[in-house]
Amino acid sequence: MQVQLTKVVENKKIAHNIFKLTLQGTIVENMNEAGQFVNIRVTNSNEFLLRRPISICEINKNNNTFVMIYRAEGDGTKRISRMKVGDSVDVLGPLGKGYNIASLNKGQTALLVGGGIGVPPLYELAKKFQEAGVNTIHILGFNSESDVFYKEEFEKIGTTYVTTVDGSFGKRGFVTDVIKDYNIAFDKYYSCGPLPMLKALKELNKEKEGYLSLEERMACGIGACYACVCKTDFDDTARVCYDGPVFKAEQIIF
Repeated sequence: MQVQLTKVVENKKIAHNIFKLTLQGTIVENMNEAGQFVNIRVTNSNEFLLRRPISICEINKNNNTFVMIYRAEGDGTKRISRMKVGDSVDVLGPLGKGYNIASLNKGQTALLVGGGIGVPPLYELAKKFQEAGVNTIHILGFNSESDVFYKEEFEKIGTTYVTTVDGSFGKRGFVTDVIKDYNIAFDKYYSCGPLPMLKALKELNKEKEGYLSLEERMACGIGACYACVCKTDFDDTARVCYDGPVFKAEQIIF
C-alpha cells in the first residue's frame, strides 16, 4: 500500500453514467491481486475530505497503467469524471484482499458473476484465470441496455451471458436466471455486485464453493474507522475494506 501521484491517460464515458479511467504510475508494480481497489483523492482542496474507493478493473504492468470503471452519481465521482488527460491524481492503494487465483487448478471452470458496477473487478480476474489455464464463464447483469459495458472484452476470454432487468438487452431477468435456465456447469463461482444479488447467488449455489466481493461505502479504506463493517462467521464487525472486499461465500452472514 502506498500513496502516489498518478497521471490520467484516459477518462471516457462508456455507458450511461459509467466512465473508464486509466491512470499511469509505478504504483502498478504493487498491484498483483484481482479484486483489490484504490482510494482516490478527488481534489487537492478540502472540498471533498474523503477519498473515493474504486475497484481495479485491469492491470497493465508493461506500461505501468491500471484501469478503473466507475459510476458518476455523486458530487465526488462526477468531479472525477471531469478529469482530463495529463491531470495528476492522488491514489492510495492497492487496498483490500482480492480473489484467490490458486483456488482452482488448470483445466477447471470458474463462473464469474457481476452486477452493474460490480462487473469491473471480474475482468482482471478473468484475465488471471486465463493465464493460469482456468476456463471462465461470465454472467454480467445490468438494469437496461444503456448500462451495459465490457461485454466484448469478456467475450474474448470466455462464454459470456448478459442479463437486463427490463429485457432491453440479452436475457430478461437476473444473473441467477441464467444459471438455472442454461444449467451452467462450473467448479467454483466468483462474484461482485449488490447484496441482494450476492445473497441470491449464495442461496442458489449452496453446494458450491464461492467467493463474494462486497460493495460498501467506505471512509478510510485501511480498516481504521470501522465505517464499512459486515457480519461474518468470524467477526460481527468484519471490515470490508481490510478483511475483504473478497470473502468466502460461506463466511458472509446476510
